[in-house]
Amino acid sequence: MTALRTRSLLVALASAALAAVALAATLAPSALAQDYRGVSPAAPNPLAGERLFVDPFEPSQRHWRSFRNRGKRGSAAAMWKVAREPKFRWFGRFTHNVSKTVRAYTGRARRQGSVALMSVMRHQGKACHSRYLAGGRAEDARTRRWYRKFARAVGSKRVVIAFEPDSLGTVECLAPHWREARYELLRYGVERLAALPNATVYIEAGASDWISARRMASRLRRAGVAKVRGFMLNVTHFDWTRNNVRYGRELSRRLGGKHFIVNTAANGRGPVHYRKRFGGRNRRVNVWCHPLYRGLGRAPTTQTAHPAADAYLWISRPGYSSGACNGGPKRAGDWWPRRALALVRWATDWLGPRRSLRFGHSRGKLSLRDVAGDQLH
Repeated sequence: MTALRTRSLLVALASAALAAVALAATLAPSALAQDYRGVSPAAPNPLAGERLFVDPFEPSQRHWRSFRNRGKRGSAAAMWKVAREPKFRWFGRFTHNVSKTVRAYTGRARRQGSVALMSVMRHQGKACHSRYLAGGRAEDARTRRWYRKFARAVGSKRVVIAFEPDSLGTVECLAPHWREARYELLRYGVERLAALPNATVYIEAGASDWISARRMASRLRRAGVAKVRGFMLNVTHFDWTRNNVRYGRELSRRLGGKHFIVNTAANGRGPVHYRKRFGGRNRRVNVWCHPLYRGLGRAPTTQTAHPAADAYLWISRPGYSSGACNGGPKRAGDWWPRRALALVRWATDWLGPRRSLRFGHSRGKLSLRDVAGDQLH
């Protein structure tokens, strides 16, 4: 009788052990999938399989509904190509009541069962010269308070954050003695956002046609990239996706395998560059402000075919103005539906240039309007 009880007990223990192993095997992928911060380069892609938020309050959605309701089927079909895709909502100094706005936005995403996409742009440099302090200590203190308020509003919600577009690319616009203060400020913001349990954070890293990988890797290290998932590329430029993947892989090698995302919102026909002499030197000029005949790029996806590239995403929202250049609204950030429809007209899914294109342009020689609002790189 005792032997029978012993055998029964052993069988029960063995069954329990097997069940525990099976349960662990079942839970293991789920547990890995919950590592939303994904700080370790060995962590699985935290964006894979996620449903990204399409905000019904976004202007392209409103314009699509307006065209549809008025029977303008052609315009509605065109605007839908912008409206249907997930895009980042930008938050910064321009955001009225940031706590309330952040909670409302992330709340809508959560109710939809989606991941909120958020871009932080609080630094907003307004000049570029050897005495520029970007507001000095007082403005840095206000920005630190803003970062804390923004982080509290996000809390434990599931979000993807694109941190401070152009901030590292424009460090040299500051007075030399104030540049370290910019790095300290960015590190502070990175630390606040890195502490959020369900946030995947990517830090600004310029674009492949801007700053060398060696210099940018150094800037990323100083900004605290080790504490977040990785970095983002091409947010304010139009360079080819293929070039940015190559650049991102080089940065990744220099940063211990950090991952990255590439903005493909408006680079379907690549950049517009031209040459001009400045100070006796032949310099390349990058047309970054509404270059003509540009188009939507590849739709948001995590299918990049590159292990270090987590996703192609629309970080810069198609149809938003970069300022009063090439016909744009005076105020940067204003919705410009004509620009959105023009980007639809010239849209492609190209990752690199076609042989028939020159200078990334599709209509022959550059016009004077193409080179307005240029920027030296």
